[in-house]
Order: sequence, then structure tokens, then C-alpha cells
Amino acid sequence: MQTDNRLLDDLSRVATGAFAALSGVRDEVEVRLREQLEKVLARLDVVTREEFEAVKAMAALARAEQEKLASRLAELESRLAESEDAAARPAKRAGKAAAAPTSEAPES
Repeated sequence: MQTDNRLLDDLSRVATGAFAALSGVRDEVEVRLREQLEKVLARLDVVTREEFEAVKAMAALARAEQEKLASRLAELESRLAESEDAAARPAKRAGKAAAAPTSEAPES
């Protein structure tokens, strides 16, 4: 048995309209909040995610290059120390030979 009640139909239409109106209000509130948040962030001078990621990648590349150069510098310094040691050895030997007393008697 189906009843034809106008009051329930009217209430149903009002509720449907209210939901549509509330949905529109919700969308409007979201838009306004987003605008306000963007204004606040603009005043704070906050970087975007894309800018942050770009700088992060640049920093990682710079760090890798710095580590590579540091290891190269350490290698070159060790080579220099080895070559200085090798150059100093013959000079030390020559210095010891010159400083050693000779067994020959001086001529008078």
C-alpha cells in the first residue's frame, strides 16, 4: 500500500536542496581557506616543494663532488709526501757521507 503524502515529499525536496546548498557552502569555505593559507605562506616566504627538491638535488651533487675532490686531494698529498721522501733520501745519504770522517791523514 503506497501512501501519497505531500508533506514527506516536500521535506524530501527541502533536505535535498539543503544538502546541495551545504555542498556549495563547503566548496566556498574550502576555496576561501585555501586563499588565506596561500596569502599567509606567501608572507612567510616559504619555498615550494619543487624548489626544495631542486635545491636538495643540487646540494647532493655538490656534496658528491666535494667528497670526490677531497679524496683526490688526499691522493695527491700522499703522492707529494712520497716524492718528497724519495727526494730527501739521497740528500740524507750524501749528507751522511760528507759528514763522515775520512780515514786519510791530512797532508802537511
